Amino acid sequence: MAAAEINVKYVAHLARLSLSPDEEQKLAAQLGNILGYIEKLKEADVSGVEPTAHAFPVVNVTRADEVRPSISNEDALRNAPAQANGLFMVPKVVE
Repeated sequence: MAAAEINVKYVAHLARLSLSPDEEQKLAAQLGNILGYIEKLKEADVSGVEPTAHAFPVVNVTRADEVRPSISNEDALRNAPAQANGLFMVPKVVE
């Protein structure tokens, strides 16, 4: 897309910018340069590059799940202010 094809007033409106005529000409030239660089990037051979979302592999740093001894239900409820049927009793929050 050539710089002459860019509707600078429309682009400025989308960006909520009010530009003077000099600024419109400057923006048109800058947008033309940006589009030129994009055309150069399109020429790069990326056929051997797999698409990725991250430059480096993202791995979870959590430990593996292992079954191990834990606190018993009776010990957990020992200091509970209120309990019923092996569960903590808490005040009602939502009416």
